[in-house]
Amino acid sequence: MDKNLNELLRWGIENSVPKESTPGSETTAFRALPNSEDAPSNGAAAAAAAAVPPPKSDLTPEVMAALFGGPSEADLMKAAIELITDRTDTSITLEDRLTAFDNFEQLIESLDNANNLEKLSLWTPLLDLLKHEEQELRRMAAWCVGTAVQNNVKTQERLLAMGGIPHLVHLATHDDEHEAVRRKAVYALSSAVRNYQPAMDVAHEELKKKGHAVEGDKIDAANMDAVDGVMNGLKEKAAKGRKN
Repeated sequence: MDKNLNELLRWGIENSVPKESTPGSETTAFRALPNSEDAPSNGAAAAAAAAVPPPKSDLTPEVMAALFGGPSEADLMKAAIELITDRTDTSITLEDRLTAFDNFEQLIESLDNANNLEKLSLWTPLLDLLKHEEQELRRMAAWCVGTAVQNNVKTQERLLAMGGIPHLVHLATHDDEHEAVRRKAVYALSSAVRNYQPAMDVAHEELKKKGHAVEGDKIDAANMDAVDGVMNGLKEKAAKGRKN
């Protein structure tokens, strides 16, 4: 049987309205009987409703798309990035792009969707947005990078391979950058290096080049206090930078 149809069948069974039980059964499902003396009181009906477990749903976006022809989450991710990066449609406002970015960020909170960035070829346009002339788009790009790589070694590896760490260090340390952008860049950098030594090593080297780290032993990416020390220092410097 088609996987999507199988999922639909299972969902239909689990979410069907329970039949009225026979005497002696553990639960009874009540149907509303307006103006009927036989209907249970509001309190009894509420108690009965509470006794019936809520319906479960395992319908994935892919199953829903197969049933109703709607876009999958992968489609939504691609559409969001296409709208954000579109430079030909003059009707697209900055607010439209920020809304699309917000939706994109929520989508990649899912580990599967974050891992799908590589398959969908979305890492390149996302990292390019770190260099966009509009500060709000740079801020959102850094935010999304941080969300994508948080507690996810697969995406941490991909960010490093794509050369994203130097971009984040630049945003986090650049004196002329807006504070809000710098803070999101620090968040992304923090997410990128924690428990992933290769990214921590590259970040440390980049920070030394810019005068934001000292020579010496490398920082242990698994030492949260050490990582916090670096990131808190960058946050403090960001707070002293450009405000708007």
